[in-house]
Amino acid sequence: RYATPCHSPGGGGVGMSTAARESTVHEAELMAPNLPPSRILITGGTGFIGSRLALACLQSGHTVTILGQQNTPAESQNRELLEQEGCNVVLASVTEPEKLDAACCDIDIVFHLAAVQHEMNVPDDRFWDVNVEGTKNLLEAAVRAGVKCVVHASTIGVYGSMRGTIDEASPCQPDNIYGVTKLEGEAVALSFKDRLGVVVVRVPEVYGPGDRRLVKLFKPISKRSFFIIGSGDNLHHPIYIDDLIRGLLQAAAHSDTRGRVFLLAGKQAVTTREMAVTIAEQIGVPPPKLRVPMFPFVVAAALLEATLRPLGIQPPLHRRRLDFFRKSFSLSSRLASETFGFTPQVDFARGARFTAEWYRQMGYL
Repeated sequence: RYATPCHSPGGGGVGMSTAARESTVHEAELMAPNLPPSRILITGGTGFIGSRLALACLQSGHTVTILGQQNTPAESQNRELLEQEGCNVVLASVTEPEKLDAACCDIDIVFHLAAVQHEMNVPDDRFWDVNVEGTKNLLEAAVRAGVKCVVHASTIGVYGSMRGTIDEASPCQPDNIYGVTKLEGEAVALSFKDRLGVVVVRVPEVYGPGDRRLVKLFKPISKRSFFIIGSGDNLHHPIYIDDLIRGLLQAAAHSDTRGRVFLLAGKQAVTTREMAVTIAEQIGVPPPKLRVPMFPFVVAAALLEATLRPLGIQPPLHRRRLDFFRKSFSLSSRLASETFGFTPQVDFARGARFTAEWYRQMGYL
């Protein structure tokens, strides 16, 4: 099952547990039944989503090349695992156009996941270079190579701080450099729709085995040191990694998706408080009860950004991190459901259980 191969922090293999086996909802061949064996390129392939997508594609009988970097221990571990499983790994960036022609050669489908996202210790130009110009570089190489389809992964960050139920027709009002450049990247991708098959998929928060970011949430909850900033009533609409992979593969498999934008979402929206309580239940600890006001953290985050970002230092707290406690998203995947049959299968309680078990296997909890 693609959700479970992993290495321990020391590099040793980890066996597949019962819950981990259950975490794959469908056999790999049911993921995208209309997608014939293909030669697939995944940019950002050493990251969380890219590496899990690569493993799913390999199990389905596809030939996979990943283009990515190894700037972190997790990326190095993912690269090692993917090479062991039979991936061709190209260490490069989409900002290096001279390397993209070779990467796209003989490729049928590209999943474009590479992006600058959480980095707060780099100038805004870096977001433009990767998320916009890098997308253009990749698509130009794809055209030259005769690629049939490019699935461009975007983000719900293009909607900004919008309230209410969001779908593809909702206005885009990004409120940070990541959302601004990802929206521009969408426009670049769609400008190529007359030259190759392009589909844009907007992705929400993603979690599951392989994700290291939410360790920052699970670990303090397990140690009973987590507290909620603000009311805790803001909504999240996260998607479990297996559901996202299914949606990406289905989007590539169906010709009706070409030249269009789709929004994928998990099975249900949950508040920050519900998320914390559910994680505590799955870990087996009492739910967090402490809440603190938002304002002091906003002030501290702004000061840290102003002080550390010009020095190239990642602020330990920044305003985009506080969005976890501030922004609300309730998402509709109706268009994806009607067009290519996307239906999320894993609710948050079940997904949190699988994620917690993987964290334990890795020694994070």
